[in-house]
Amino acid sequence: MRTPARVGGTTHPHATIRDFLRARLPDRVPVDAWLDEARFVDATGTPIDQATPYTPATFIWFHKDLHPEPEIADLAVLHQDDRIVVIDKPHFLASIPRGAHVQNSALIKLRTQLDLPDLAPAHRLDRLTAGVMLFSTARRWRSAYQELFEKRLTTKTYEALAPALPELSTPTIVRSHITKRRGELQAVELPDEPPNAETLVTLVATHGDLGTYRLEPTTGRTHQLRVHLNGLGAPIIGDPLYPTVSDAPEDPTQPLRLIARTLAFTDPIDGSSRTFVSRVRFTFTDLEPTLP
Repeated sequence: MRTPARVGGTTHPHATIRDFLRARLPDRVPVDAWLDEARFVDATGTPIDQATPYTPATFIWFHKDLHPEPEIADLAVLHQDDRIVVIDKPHFLASIPRGAHVQNSALIKLRTQLDLPDLAPAHRLDRLTAGVMLFSTARRWRSAYQELFEKRLTTKTYEALAPALPELSTPTIVRSHITKRRGELQAVELPDEPPNAETLVTLVATHGDLGTYRLEPTTGRTHQLRVHLNGLGAPIIGDPLYPTVSDAPEDPTQPLRLIARTLAFTDPIDGSSRTFVSRVRFTFTDLEPTLP
């Protein structure tokens, strides 16, 4: 399978578009072979060949090969009606196509699984996080449900498994300034900046040295829950980024123990009260090597 991309023209002089492509694209792109295969086209869809003259400020479209992706099972649908679809997203599944995860994304899988080509996510979950995720079924509903998240009109709770800190059995508000710099894998807390992230953290059960935490964010910074628990001294089990970045390959049997457990809101169309609960459960039989 192939995916489209485009390259914009520049004002630098080139005799042919072939020359421009050879100068602009990485060496790994076989420009001459792709020209012969008519992969490059102009805005009208007309194929570009080896002799097509170069013109500045031109957009050139082409298709690049996708890496093969394994088949994934049908997704668990918690609710479906004319306006929305709610799923239980599994760990390791991207919310939307990104990078190497195109067909293996919740959006693309659901569009095919449910035959809903206009399906769109109302929000996103990190690829490593499992749990409740909401989609709108058609364009006319899209903005109404996306605004619920943009305007913070939803109530969300998450569940995490991490080292037990008894002092957190009393609900504790964690506030800090979190930022994630471009090109860096970890987000960081800046102690001298005003808080921009807030999470209510509660230890609700213990399992030996581990604890199950209820996390209630009032903001949605990148990696907020992972950063806040790590900052408290209880990094989430299975986290490949916090407290340190791991270079080990992903292990499907050792997911990040973080679940978007509940999602509640007032429906923006009919005013009804909506609440959805994830059915994903933590298991402990696979944790023997990771227990503190």
